[in-house]
Amino acid sequence: MMEVKINKGMLSLVEGDITKQDTDAIVNAANKSLRGGGGVDGAIHRAGGPKILEECIKIGGCETGEAVITTGGNLKARYVIHTVGPIYKDGSHGEPQLLENCYKNSLRLASSKGIKSIAFPSISTGAYGYPMEDAAEIALRTAIEYLKEHDDIELIRFVLFGEKAYRVYEKKLKELLNP
Repeated sequence: MMEVKINKGMLSLVEGDITKQDTDAIVNAANKSLRGGGGVDGAIHRAGGPKILEECIKIGGCETGEAVITTGGNLKARYVIHTVGPIYKDGSHGEPQLLENCYKNSLRLASSKGIKSIAFPSISTGAYGYPMEDAAEIALRTAIEYLKEHDDIELIRFVLFGEKAYRVYEKKLKELLNP
């Protein structure tokens, strides 16, 4: 685990299972239909139960880079923020901006709902094929900038699946803090 204080908030990295986080909200790397799927999305829907899907169906969908919020259902987290990451082609089709928007829009939505702590997975790095190093830089830079500019969110946690992903994020965070 790695933690750094930024402004009045804390940014932390942990290796683990996002469905087990006790933050106010967890972020789901969703697909546009919001109907569940594989990876993080499927795990959150399975662990959270049918209430999440019911609310997702009412919302109707979500565009890439945007974010919507539902109950946390049976999860420890009260809310799930669903965001749709970009499918990686080659990095020149707007993927970096869309991925940054996932984090920014999720954080803005959290702030608007009074959420104090939020846990993110590594968005788009699984089935959507985003290179982990590039995704980590975008995710961490966006989180650092948000914490510097806002003091309402007390904790941004990145919950990374597997030691390899954790090490990439840890290395990137050290680079961003000590350029």
